Amino acid sequence: MTAVVVVGAQWGDEGKGKIVDIFTEHADMVVRYGGGPNAGHTLVVGDDKLVVRLIPSGILRPRTTCVLAQGMAIDPASLVNELDELGKRGLLRGAGSLVVSDRAHAILPYHVLVDTLREQAPGALGTTKRGVGPCYEDKAARRGIPLGALRDLGRTEALVARALSCWTPTVAALGGTPPSLREVMDRLRPAAERVVPLLGETSKIVERAVRDDRRVLFEGAQGTLLDIDHGTYPFVTSSHSTAGGACTGVGVGPSRIDEVVGLVKAYCTRVGGGPFPTELIDDVGDLLRKRGDEYGSVTGRPRRTGWLDLPALRYAVRVNGLDSLALTKLDVLSGLDTILVCVAYRTPAGITDDLPIDDIDRATPVYEPMRGWKEDLAGARTMSSLPDAARAYVGRIEREVGCPVALVSVGFRRDETIMLRNPFGS
Repeated sequence: MTAVVVVGAQWGDEGKGKIVDIFTEHADMVVRYGGGPNAGHTLVVGDDKLVVRLIPSGILRPRTTCVLAQGMAIDPASLVNELDELGKRGLLRGAGSLVVSDRAHAILPYHVLVDTLREQAPGALGTTKRGVGPCYEDKAARRGIPLGALRDLGRTEALVARALSCWTPTVAALGGTPPSLREVMDRLRPAAERVVPLLGETSKIVERAVRDDRRVLFEGAQGTLLDIDHGTYPFVTSSHSTAGGACTGVGVGPSRIDEVVGLVKAYCTRVGGGPFPTELIDDVGDLLRKRGDEYGSVTGRPRRTGWLDLPALRYAVRVNGLDSLALTKLDVLSGLDTILVCVAYRTPAGITDDLPIDDIDRATPVYEPMRGWKEDLAGARTMSSLPDAARAYVGRIEREVGCPVALVSVGFRRDETIMLRNPFGS
């Protein structure tokens, strides 16, 4: 395989950081294709923990080229801060190891301000308040700031002035005070000095890598059920977080993609508002949150937790065209006597095996119990070393959704993994 897409199959936070890090051992290039600093991917190597929000998880691999593609929304100041943190840890490499699309759009202070003010208003969506949504709004309204504009700060200033004039009434209506043009530019200039040398035509770079049979990993952000078109609208992100977003966000054709891997937790989590039918608001939910360290890596907010939703996972398999699954945090379920699994939904029209995404507020999960296990899974490195009940759980997921499991994660560490098949064939 040459080109592999890794995509979240739930509401995000499925453990993409660890899994992408593992897969990039065999990759020549890893590409972030959407989202922005609202995505936090946690990497744990040995006793060292690192959270990356913009730079791909493959940064830990010394021979892997990292690319931020044009489908992303990038805060230049946040990118510089992340570069500085990586530099302190000795993880930054030479020229060409990180390339940023000159067509990705810039998140600027007024985007963050609008996002924050909206989250203080009634009916807030529960965003990360990083300015991602307003940035994509500007992009769709044709008044955004592509990073390539930073090569000419005079042009940038004119574009910022235009955008600020459009946002000023919104900020005032929300009770805020917009930053001045000078304030925005004073913050942007030093960041531009650091970002401009990293800019390039990433679509061409990635296409050439695929054509030359280099191994390219496309790293998604958020998850399928947060996709702007296919998620639980309006409680969704502002970008395409399904596998199709890899093609539009990078600028490569769908025929270039060889395999799509869907990441799924052994249970479900969600951050912020929106429907979550299998949510557990009880001691079991609290237990999963504590054991799984279910707190947002970007916001620190506690994640909502719930039982695994098989209809939702079948939906993710369909809309992404998943070829395989990477199952994470199986170890978190250890110690439970009984594990419930959502196998269908009861709706006003009857029971359905499908996810009733357009009528989800009126749907009730149908659960079936499965036997739990007591054993600690952290030392397991093969399926045969798992308890019978844990193997049965993995097997049922495969059968119910019609997609094989290629990897099982049994702990936070890189080595706490059962690798059944590497998508790159190594």
